[in-house]
Amino acid sequence: MNFMIHNKYLKERDLLLPLGVNYTAKIPSTRYQGSKAKLVNWIWDAIKDLDFSCVLDVFGGTGVVGYYLKQKNKEVHCNDYLKSNYYIGLSLIENNNATLTEQEIEKVLIRKQDYDYKSFISEEFRDIYYTNEENQWLDVVVQNIEQIINIYKKALLYNALFQACLVKRPFNLFHRKNLYLRFADVKRTFGNKATWDKPFKDHFLEFVAEVNSLVYDNNKKNRAYNEDVFDIEGEFDLVYIDPPYTSSKAVSVDYLNFYHFLEGLVNYNNWKNLIDYRTKNKSFRRKYNTWNDKFEIRSAFRKLFEKFRKSIIVVSYRLDGIPSIQEIKDDLSEFKKNIRIYFLQNYKYVLSNSRTSEVLLIGY
Repeated sequence: MNFMIHNKYLKERDLLLPLGVNYTAKIPSTRYQGSKAKLVNWIWDAIKDLDFSCVLDVFGGTGVVGYYLKQKNKEVHCNDYLKSNYYIGLSLIENNNATLTEQEIEKVLIRKQDYDYKSFISEEFRDIYYTNEENQWLDVVVQNIEQIINIYKKALLYNALFQACLVKRPFNLFHRKNLYLRFADVKRTFGNKATWDKPFKDHFLEFVAEVNSLVYDNNKKNRAYNEDVFDIEGEFDLVYIDPPYTSSKAVSVDYLNFYHFLEGLVNYNNWKNLIDYRTKNKSFRRKYNTWNDKFEIRSAFRKLFEKFRKSIIVVSYRLDGIPSIQEIKDDLSEFKKNIRIYFLQNYKYVLSNSRTSEVLLIGY
């Protein structure tokens, strides 16, 4: 990876940041689009000299940045508007001690004789994402997980189930009805058929073992939230902002559309009321999101800067986005006297065919 500085954005106080070393901190495996898993060392090198002990990650996603900072002995508050990502935050960020026993894991996999199981996934998602047998397995496991009382153990199980669902999907997404891709007799340039065909149970058990091993107590009162970013209350030394990306062509990353199936799993009993039945892949009904509106996203940034004006503000974005880096810098300058900007050139995200420059803006 090469680094560059764009002079039109930078002044003498801006720094050229070398590639972060491979620290020993663990990173949860994830196949989530836009994940910062490969960038956490780089981000840490940019912020490690700042004076902060309590951090809020307002768009937490799968929590890789928050989990990394937890290992750096920071008090981490992680938020995401998707309930599925909230459960991931509960499992690895808020949870300091709870892990799963072999008996608890085994119980989740067994179909109970005295329980009246629903067949929602088997009936509604036939031939869309998974085979009939796999759908039946999901129906049982999800309903067993829902009966778990301990919220952190439930979250760990959901976290593992999400990863198992993603690894068995072409492109690791739920944006299309494309089960046929797993079985088409063609030369493949993507995915791994052996992984797709591996039983759900085997994947699930591997990911349960992983999330169990990642449970970590840093002796801080870490928290996970499932709120709109503007409704979060509290004081934080540093606020990390990594919003859904909108390209210069006004194409936004719609995480609800990409991962609606995972969101359905954690809303199992109400799933049917959330589906847009006009769609072939039975995605959720669309909800307005300011961060996906090219006309409103800049004002949303400004509103967030004002809300957290007393905190150090760190913004993670891409060079070719809306708003532009210059616009973000100008708006951040209204609330912060000092701004540092770092660029990482020619970076390629997972599931993307294009390369861009990753940008980090720090206002303090």
